[in-house]
Amino acid sequence: MFFTPVVRHRAASPALRSFDRSFERFVNEALVNSAKPDVRLTQDDKAWTFSLDLPGLARQDLNIGIEGSVVRIDSKAEAARQYKAAYELPQEIDAAASSAKLENGVLTVTLAKALPVSKVVQLAIQ
Repeated sequence: MFFTPVVRHRAASPALRSFDRSFERFVNEALVNSAKPDVRLTQDDKAWTFSLDLPGLARQDLNIGIEGSVVRIDSKAEAARQYKAAYELPQEIDAAASSAKLENGVLTVTLAKALPVSKVVQLAIQ
């Protein structure tokens, strides 16, 4: 069996980016899932709220990044415990209205749903 490295540019089409996310999900579920804590997810009309147990990590050790409908949580390299996960939600996230709290080893993240922006343009009738 031969393995050949593949070089792709980041300015690739959205289909390739979707493949990257699918592959990342597959790897997370297949290989790393046993090391991940359970995620408890709740949802209402305005936001998703999920919490997970991360004992041994401080606020300064965690990074939370939001890009579109994907939220990535990872620990810094010098942290006592390593954690890395990415979650894709079915709707865009409003990062400005979202929040995160770490209390007693439990990370609670509230992700506000972004309201869809109407792109309707009114035409003047002459």
